[in-house]
This record gives sequence, C-alpha cells and structure tokens, in this order.
Amino acid sequence: MRTDVCDPVAERDALPSWARAVARFSPSERVLPAILQRQAEHYGERVLFVSGEERWTYADTVQIAAASAQTLIEAGLKPGDRVALMCSNRPEFLRVYLGCAWLGAIVVPINTALRGLQLSHVLRNSRPALLVVEAPYLAAIETIEPDVQLPPSIWIIGSAVETALSAVPLPPLGACACAGAIRPADTVAILYTSGTTGPSKGVCCPQAQMFWWGIYSARALGLREGDVLFTTLPLFHTNALNAFYQAMLNGCTYVLEPKFSASGYWAAARRHQATVGYLLGAMASMLLAQPKREEESTHGLRVALGGGVPAQVHRSFFERFGVPLLDGYGSTETNFVFAGTIPSDRPGTMGYLADGIEARIVDEDDTELPDGEAGELVLRAKEPFAFASGYYGMAEKTVEAWRNLWFHSGDRVVREPSGHFRFIDRMKDSIRRRGENVSSWEVEQAIQAHPAVAACAVYPLPSELGEDEVAVAILLEPGQSLEPVDVIRHCEAMIAYFAVPRYVRIVAQMPLTENGKIKKGVLREAGVTADTWDRDAAGIRVRRQ
Repeated sequence: MRTDVCDPVAERDALPSWARAVARFSPSERVLPAILQRQAEHYGERVLFVSGEERWTYADTVQIAAASAQTLIEAGLKPGDRVALMCSNRPEFLRVYLGCAWLGAIVVPINTALRGLQLSHVLRNSRPALLVVEAPYLAAIETIEPDVQLPPSIWIIGSAVETALSAVPLPPLGACACAGAIRPADTVAILYTSGTTGPSKGVCCPQAQMFWWGIYSARALGLREGDVLFTTLPLFHTNALNAFYQAMLNGCTYVLEPKFSASGYWAAARRHQATVGYLLGAMASMLLAQPKREEESTHGLRVALGGGVPAQVHRSFFERFGVPLLDGYGSTETNFVFAGTIPSDRPGTMGYLADGIEARIVDEDDTELPDGEAGELVLRAKEPFAFASGYYGMAEKTVEAWRNLWFHSGDRVVREPSGHFRFIDRMKDSIRRRGENVSSWEVEQAIQAHPAVAACAVYPLPSELGEDEVAVAILLEPGQSLEPVDVIRHCEAMIAYFAVPRYVRIVAQMPLTENGKIKKGVLREAGVTADTWDRDAAGIRVRRQ
C-alpha cells in the first residue's frame, strides 16, 4: 500500500487559517455576502461576535445581515446609496454595516467626536441617502452648518431624546433579503481620514480591500482558528472594523468593548478569554502607567497589535505583561503592508513588507532611492482591489495621491539593507494624537473663525505618551486680546475633542518664508516655550459634547 499519496484535504487543513481563507474564496467571492455565507456553512454555531449581552454565531450573523439589508430596501435604499452612521461601539453599528455590505449600499462611518465644521464637511461630501445616529449624538447633528442638507430619512439608535430633527427609531429586523449582485471592486465603506492641506478625505474602500485586510493582518498576527480577538478601538476607524474581518475569515470570535479603559483592560481581556489584542501607541503607555493588578499576569493574550509604539515601550510591555507587541504599518488607503516578526527582532521598525505588496522609497521626482536614504514611501498592491480606489468626490486629490500608479503615503521612510523599513516622520502637515489623525488645516479653519485671530498655525509637539500633542501659534488682530482658555472653549464647539489644542502660544509675529508662508518647522523646533500655555498644566479639561 502506498503511503506517499498526497491527501489534499489533510494538506489544506494543515495550512494556517489565513491561507485556508485565501484558498476557500475565489477572487469573485471576496465580498462580504459570499464570505459570511461560506463561513456560516463551515462554522455554524460558533460565536463570531460578542458585545455586551449580545452573542452572534456565524449562522446568526448571516440572518442579521440579510434582515438588516431588507430594512434598508424597505426604506428605499439601493446599491450604491450612502448610509451615514454615527454610533459608538455597540451591536447596532455592525448590524447597519452588515446590511449595507449585503445589499451593496455604502456605509459612511462618522467619528462620534466630530462637530460643526468637520461634521458638516463629511455630510456635505458624502451626501447620504440615510443617516443613522445614536441618540447621544443627535445634538452633534444639530451643530452642522446651515447649507448642509440632511437626508430625508434619519434613524435613531437607542432611547428617544428631544430633538428638532425629523427622525424615527431604528426599524426592527424582519424578513431577510437576498444578497445583492456585489463585485470585489464595489465600494463597501467610505472612511474619512485626516486631510493635510485641506479637509478630510473620504477613502473609498472596496469589498476586496476589506478581505485582504483580514488576510494580511491575520498572517502578521499569526491568528489561529478559535482565537478570541479583543478590541476597545472605535468601529468607525479602520483598525476595529477590519479586526471583524480577521475574525470572520479565520474562524475566530470578535469581542467588542464600548471603549478603552486602562484600569479595566486586563480584567476584561481575562473575562472574555481573549488571545489577541489591539492597541495604539498611547494605549500601551497608559497600561504601563497603571498600578500592578492580579489580572495583568493571569490573562490569556498571546500577542497584541501595537504599531507606532516606541522600542522601549515594546520591551517594557513584554517584560511586565508577557505580551509581544507586533510592529506594523498600514493606512486607510492601503492595507496592512508592513509587519515585524514575533518576537520582534527589530523593535521600533515598521517590519518587513507583506507578500502581495510592492514598496519603493522615492525622491520628489518619484525616482527610487537606494537603501539607507530617506524618501517618500510609495506603495501598490499585486492583488486586485486590495487598496482603496480613491477619494470620494475628490478626483484631483485621487490623481495626486495615486500618481504614476503608486500610492504616495506622505511619510518619510528608510529601507535598511536588512530589508526592514524604518519610519522617520510625516512629510504631510498632519498630527497623530492618541490614535487619532488630526488635520492641522481643519483646526486652523476653526481657530481662524474667531474674530480676534489674524493668523494661526497648528503643528505637532511630542507627547509624553508617544505620538503628538496639538499646538497652535496665534497672531492677534491689532487691538484684540484673547485668553488661551477662550481658544479652547471656541474650539470645543467646532471640532472634535481630540483635535482641540493642548498648547496655545500667542505670538507678536509669525516666522515666514520669503513668499509669506508660515514656517511651521521653526515653531515645532522651538517646542514648549516660556510663553506657551499648557492646557493640561492649567487643569483645563476639554468637554466631550
């Protein structure tokens, strides 16, 4: 009897979960309805989603997606329509998302901290046919600018509150709809990311991009079938949304907590029997700053995604909690394109380039630079529709970012001879604060609207928690005065809480270039000067309205 005969079933089962997922779905099937139905056939009553008291099996989730799509159809929604969604981490967020993805509509998640100017831009740019908003954020909708037209239908999630808006409760689930005729290139979500020299841009994410996010991330993290993925990050951002795809594609369970709590993180991880965690730079530092607790040594986390964490924090985190942090790099426009090894042999680097992605370091003329020289990182995918397709309603910005058929990241990076990539700094005029991208342009627009302000410049200063703090230098109109605390209160009503400056500096003159542009580099290099007011030191807290 021959013993060397290949057993294709055994070989397939021996593959890692992400490789089995790639083999299971043909290119045309890399869309949410096909993925969800196939995985439900395979995993059935295994739990896919946990949030509070809600527990959805794979089979349940198919029914919820199909029934949610039917409620959208009955409301007059059709494929390609946009559904704006302003909601915190709760099951209804995922219900609406799944319904849109099942039907072929496009979900537009809105950061729940947006107000006034920023929120107006998102609604004006996306032109949704339906707005779904959690009750506490109805007041935010009422802050939009008068020229913004709200859609005819507004659904409210949660308990009813008094509002001037014409809105009705989120409809209950009923009958199930058949999945739409959806293709991998079809946009499933428009995710707004920080602008640089202009307003935030709506990134058009194809169905297949989400599939590859789930695959590339799972490969980097070493996900195993049956893992419990634990996140406290907001669903309106790429990280948490794509962790759901990681779970769905790899036979895992996805646990969604309402928000991050440094004091309660390890207890929650242990309670859910989590094996994989998701952290952003400042969160790791916050956990290290906590007093020691029993839970931090009795959890079951095997690894955590921790891109943007300084090398020393990597070491301290592993020594104290026994959890390696995975280095990585990605963006809403691209995918999970770089990852370190576990345990990382080069903490603090971006890691190695993922298979299926091409990268170059180029100069200002897009000429490739040799190893060791810093330049702009440009990227492209080998797999169809693994990257975003462009910026919604911004054709010129799309052409600029994807010029020469490479996505231009706006980040200065060095490729080392070892093959590692090392992040240097951002070339673009944006700020990263505690996991949130802050558009300096949008903050400047808000501050410039104050009648006492003649000119202002918003720029990053280093944070003791890692990443940046928001700083602003202000030149006043002649004869005007302005207290720093009044700048804070002015900003609170117009921009997200995380974008409100920590540092305010009133200056007699701005450093200017020969053509009259403000030299932000000079302001950054000056740092926290003697005449810089510090909101934290003054004990002023930003109100999260």
